[in-house]
Formats: sequence, structure tokens, C-alpha cells
Amino acid sequence: MITSPLPLLRHAQTHGYAVPAFNVNHLETILAVMEAAQEERSPVILQTSEGAVRYAGMGILVAMAQAAAAGPLPAVLHLDHGKDLALVRQALQRGYTSVMIDASGHPFHENVRQTRQVTQWARAQGIAVEAEIGRIAGTEDAVTTKDAAAFLTDPEEAARFAHESGCDSLAVSIGTSHGAHKFAGDRHLDLERLEQIRKRVSLPLVLHGASGVREDLVRLAQRFGTDVGDMRGTLDEDVRAAIKLGICKVNIDTDLRLAFTAGLREAVAEHPNWFNPRKLFEPGRILMKEVAKQKMRLFGSSGKADELAPDGAG
Repeated sequence: MITSPLPLLRHAQTHGYAVPAFNVNHLETILAVMEAAQEERSPVILQTSEGAVRYAGMGILVAMAQAAAAGPLPAVLHLDHGKDLALVRQALQRGYTSVMIDASGHPFHENVRQTRQVTQWARAQGIAVEAEIGRIAGTEDAVTTKDAAAFLTDPEEAARFAHESGCDSLAVSIGTSHGAHKFAGDRHLDLERLEQIRKRVSLPLVLHGASGVREDLVRLAQRFGTDVGDMRGTLDEDVRAAIKLGICKVNIDTDLRLAFTAGLREAVAEHPNWFNPRKLFEPGRILMKEVAKQKMRLFGSSGKADELAPDGAG
């Protein structure tokens, strides 16, 4: 069932795990993620970027998510990186139970102003609001930040922002980046910074750009013609450590894209007689489901759905 993220995030915060949040763009992704969540008994967040909305249409994405999550397992429908206030407001009216207002590219006071505006709209409908302080490097759909302009979250500024903005959860920048090429040198996250943020901010904390970029899937994609270059993701050990330090929502996009692309390219190359799209998409869907299940185990969310009451409360 589609529910609010707040009881899920609070349960995760209390019990030391993170709720997985997967970016979905089409039916295959939604089915893969929901099948994984059902088999792992994990709460899950289905999130759509502004790019996904442009691609598939908000109404279609909402309808597919609601249908796929019709059972008792707690699932959230979240708008990721909402930069267009009109689109954010539309999501509030179309069935999303959570939205992110991303004004992190603006000066502090403008970030606060836009976040407070969205929070005011959302409160009237009982919808949760995620915001971001600090900026995440890399490229993901409409989210682009040059490395030189990217900056990590200042703990004192995070505390002030959490107090002034009224948001329900806070995305922080501790060294991750969007896209498939996350690191050029040191791959480790700034866990000391995260620890300082956690001491000052009681809100649920969110980690963006956390895909691990599995080497076996990179090799599979490359084997069948994908030119992905030197893809380097976030280390599992760092994600585990970040969760121990208070991260209770982790976003994954690149890993699903990589899995689907590798599976689809293999199907096209190895089975030239297949012309049924459902058949061609199946290997990619299976790989995405495998990735989603791996993330649920890594984040510690497997089995946690059974600890949550039907309304999502612990």
C-alpha cells in the first residue's frame, strides 16, 4: 500500500537500518522493485525524478505505482529532486505521499524559503517533505552539479536549516555523487562530517547518489557493447557505516539503470530471434530485482515490513 514515509523513516532511525529508495522510470523497474520488496519483506520507496515524469507522465507513473503496491506491504511514492515548484505542487495533488524540494543550488535563505513554501502546501494534505542542504556532485536526469561547485554539508548550517525550513527529512552531502562515475580518486565518504551532522540534526537523514556500480554488471554491459568508461560507485562498507551513523533513507538509481541496460543488451545480442518486447525486457527486470534485493539486505531493511503495523507505524 502507498503510505507516508514518516513512520517508516522513524522506525528505521530507531532500529538502525535504512529504507531503500529506488528511482523508477517505467513498468519494468516498478515491477522489479516491488517483487524484491515483497520477497525480502522490506518497506520500500518508489521515487520518480522530474526526468521520469517528463518521460512517462505523472499520471501513468502514479497509476502503475499504486497498482504495483496495492498489497499490505508499506511503500512510499516520492518525487525525487523536485526543482520546479509547479511540478512539486502537482505531485502533492496527484497521489504522491512524499516530495523532495531541492533548492540546494540556491543561497541558504532561498533554500529555506522554497522549502517552507512546499512544507506549507504539504502539511495541509499530510504529505512528507524532504529537502537538501549542501549539493551532490554528478549528473542524474535534470540534476547537474559541476565538481567545482559542489560542496559538502556544513553541520552547523544543517542544524539551522532543519530548524528554519520545517522539512521532515534532510538529504546531506558527504561525498557521494549522482551518475555512474562517482569517484576519480578516494572513494570513501566523509563519515566524520556525517557524525557531526547527526549530533546536531534529529530529523531522518538521507543519502543520495549511493549506487555501488557492481563490477560484474559493468563487465556484462561492456561485453555487449555498452561504452560506460571507468564507472566507480560507493563502497558497501561506507554505506553500512553511514547507516550506523544515522542515515535512514538511501537512494539508488544508477545500479538499476546499469542492471537493466546489461540485461537488455545481452538479450538483444544473444537472442536475435526474440522480437517480443516482454521477452527482451525480462533479463533486465530480473537483474534489477536482484540488485534491489541486494540493497535491501545491505541497508538492513529485509524483514522490517513485518515489524510495521498496517498503517506503517512501528
